[in-house]
Amino acid sequence: MAAISRAIRACAAAGSRRSMASSAKEVAAAGARAAAAVARRGREREEDGRRVQWVFLGCPGVGKGTYASRLSQMLRVPHIATGDLVRDALASPGPFSEQLAEIVNNGKLVSDEIIINLLSKRLEEGAEKGELGFILDGFPRTIRQAEILEGVTDIDLVINLKLREEALLAKCLGRRMCSQCGGNFNVASIDMEGENGGPRMYMPPLLPPPQCESKLITRPDDTEEVVKERLRVYHDLCEPVEDFYRARGKLLEFNLPGGIPESWPKLLQALNLDPGNERSAAA
Repeated sequence: MAAISRAIRACAAAGSRRSMASSAKEVAAAGARAAAAVARRGREREEDGRRVQWVFLGCPGVGKGTYASRLSQMLRVPHIATGDLVRDALASPGPFSEQLAEIVNNGKLVSDEIIINLLSKRLEEGAEKGELGFILDGFPRTIRQAEILEGVTDIDLVINLKLREEALLAKCLGRRMCSQCGGNFNVASIDMEGENGGPRMYMPPLLPPPQCESKLITRPDDTEEVVKERLRVYHDLCEPVEDFYRARGKLLEFNLPGGIPESWPKLLQALNLDPGNERSAAA
């Protein structure tokens, strides 16, 4: 993954100096070198466990982190969420965190350069620990990011989670975090009529334990105005990424039928994974 990290930085730097057409050539050249390095490493080192290179796509609040985390435990590969990387950076004092806070609190997407630098740093740290494979959550979010990633490594599968927009809005507005333990919960209870005569959609709340009830806080970007802006930005910039992977035959579209108890086994079935191997992924 160190080779991937270096190539991502190189491609991003090239893209910031040149036009997209010229940058694509740099991406391809750096990608060939990185792919060869990754292939050599794979031949030289075999470890137990399944190695995958997957990406999760989907609107903010759809549940990418929840399902990516479960699959990460099940398949024994790291779950790398760029949203978590951004929040960690926000928690660090300094002008960089102030710049990020202004972007995030206004519902804007963080720039390619910032995301790529944060992701590269995380991949480098993982390489030092001997990590192999990954499940990316929140990257790529633009065509440029997708081109960079495609140039430096071979993504096996892109899982595109989909959910009705009214349910997405309710989920985002219901998100809560414990200010003491950092646990994530959701107080929204979603019960909607099915579309086009389909079954009702029910998503129960994910309530905190008693010790966290009085310590719940709302993320500053989880207001109705900001959430709607984030959804608009996602549709404008990220839907082309879906088309990018669809054209390459790597996109698996999965419509969430309800909450975790209903959706999780159906997702495993769509991924052709054995539910008997999910003991460590159970919530």
